[in-house]
Order: sequence, then C-alpha cells, then structure tokens
Amino acid sequence: MAGKGNWEEFFDHHCEVYMDNVFTKDTGREVAFLIEELNLPKGSTILDIGCGTGRHAVELARYGFQVTGVDLSSGMLRHARQAAEDAGVELELIQADATKFRTHRQFDAAICLCEGAFCLLGLEEDPHEHDLAILGNISNSLKRGGRLIMTALSALKKIREHSDEDIASGKFDPGYVIEKCEMEYDTPEGKKSVEVRERAYLASELRLMLKLTGFEVENIWGGTAGNWGRRPIELDEWELMAVARKA
Repeated sequence: MAGKGNWEEFFDHHCEVYMDNVFTKDTGREVAFLIEELNLPKGSTILDIGCGTGRHAVELARYGFQVTGVDLSSGMLRHARQAAEDAGVELELIQADATKFRTHRQFDAAICLCEGAFCLLGLEEDPHEHDLAILGNISNSLKRGGRLIMTALSALKKIREHSDEDIASGKFDPGYVIEKCEMEYDTPEGKKSVEVRERAYLASELRLMLKLTGFEVENIWGGTAGNWGRRPIELDEWELMAVARKA
C-alpha cells in the first residue's frame, strides 16, 4: 500500500542519521528498566517489534537474551546488523510489516517501543485494524503469561497542541486522534519530507486494545523516551507506556 511505503521511505532514508536523535541517547538506562520490569532469566527469548537500528535489541543481547528484531525498513535493519556485529552479539533480524508478521515461535516476552510500528499508519490504512493487527500478532507470538512492554503516542499531548483550524484543514482528526503531516527528517544529503499519519491514544483506549488482543494490562505509565519509570502520565509528554501479560 502506498501509505505504508511512505513510512518505509522515511525510515530507509532517515536510518543513516537516526542515532543522532536526542531520544536515542538514554538506551542503556531504558534497557536496564526493561530488564528489571520483565524479570526474565538470561537466555530468555524476546521479540522486538519495530526494532529499528537495534538499539534496544543489541543491549538486551549483551545481557544474554536471545532477541529477534522485526522492522519494515531494510535500511534500519542494515544498521541493526552492523550494531550487533560491532557489539559482538547475535541478533535474528527479520524484515516484515508488523501488521502481517507471523511466526511459529513462542517468545518469553516482547517489546514494541518508540513508535517503531504501533501508531504509524499508512495514508489509506484503517486506524483500528492497523494497530489491532500488530497487537494480535504480538499476542500470537508470546507464550502464555509472556509479558509485553510497549509505548504509544499520547492523545493528551496531540489534542492539546492542535486547533480547530487543524481539524478544518484535515491535518488533525479528533475522532481517532490522528495527525496527518509532512514529516521532515534529516539525511546525509540534507532535509527531506514525506506525508505520513500518526495515531495517538488515551490510556483507556490502549487498555481496551490490549484486552481485545488477549492481554491483561498490569500498568500504564508515562513513557516518554528519556523519562521511563513507574510514574503517572503527564499531560504534555509524548508517549504512554503499557505493561501487559498474555492472558
């Protein structure tokens, strides 16, 4: 689908400078939080949906976990392979659309972080079906009792930063809390832009989506990169974090 291709185009070009983004600079502390929260023995299997350049996957592998990373972008996966090689760790990396990803394996845990897949809509994609498919595929990939840690864009911030004029122009859909915009990004050749859509969630919506796909929600916290912790959601932060267990 053309809209999905827009996100693939974005990540294939942006991958060369992705790790320059400020939100990538707290990876070590984020992974320490994940390890503490998942509470898994070394050697456990972890599925990373939307793994990107592998910044979480590589660090988890350093701690002795068996990590499988899935991403839409061949460019991001190329950087993930290089990062794993540089770190001297093994990763299984798969190029796939998270809404269509299938596996016969059953993982001990899963992560889906920093909008690597969830919340990122193609221009023509149904906002319910897209994210429900991702959560359903994650659920099917987990062992019973397996835990998921994920982040999603916060509807609270999106609503607070848009206006009636944005609704009238089609830039913002308050019904689904979807923003349609020209995403500008850096590449080694300079700035480029591509038209994309992002969906954001209230905690109650995210809780329902997880319940519909076979999860029991344990906690929903504020989840903005660089500020992960067991803390309340703040009104102006970018992301929510959900911790759930496969029922």
